[in-house]
Amino acid sequence: MNTIFTDSYDMNFLLDAMMGPNAMRITEELASFLPLAAGMRILDLGCGTGLSSILLAEKYDVTVFAADLWISPAENAQRFASLGLDAKIFPFLVDATKELPFAHEYFDMIISVDSYQYFGGNEAMLPKLLSFVKRGGFMAVAVPGFIQDFPEGRLPEEIQPFWTPEWYFYSRNWWRALWEKEPGITITHCREMDSCRQAWEEWLKSPNPHAQGDIPMMEAGAGNYFNMVQMAGRKI
Repeated sequence: MNTIFTDSYDMNFLLDAMMGPNAMRITEELASFLPLAAGMRILDLGCGTGLSSILLAEKYDVTVFAADLWISPAENAQRFASLGLDAKIFPFLVDATKELPFAHEYFDMIISVDSYQYFGGNEAMLPKLLSFVKRGGFMAVAVPGFIQDFPEGRLPEEIQPFWTPEWYFYSRNWWRALWEKEPGITITHCREMDSCRQAWEEWLKSPNPHAQGDIPMMEAGAGNYFNMVQMAGRKI
């Protein structure tokens, strides 16, 4: 039986760094479907506090460009250095909706965990990002979503008191239909992730005020309609 890297990590460190459902656990499942190899250059887009970047660098010995808009590079640099990863992970301040400071066809892979939903729910973003991926390289995302499509204004009662449009939650079929419009990528998989429930349970133990604010929502049963959608594809 394969050892789960996340289970061996300092949970207090993870809880303090979480910005949503445990990004390290989600990244580990996502990465298990990808052809990662030592020495690859990976763009971790929307990395937050870098839990996804840490997993990639430590478990797969890749070089990670950890890019985020909300967490400063200085803060992330300090966190990575404290783990001895300052030579493997390089932090950047990046707004995905603006011009990206990277060379075209530079990365072996772009990964985005619990962030792509904020900027990627449109037809323009995927081809934009693919321009930074080598031919034959991969684009892979994990986003929170719903287990099915709900007509506008007809969300389940458990969700309605907590819902805001800024969630950007969609179904697996919605994301697949969006990516199928892009001719420059071959979708390799689109699935609901197994780690969703555990990642959420761990998030609710975080001292982050947003985590504590999510507890009433989950106790009301909203989580019964949540999933984590995993999408990946190879650049043609």
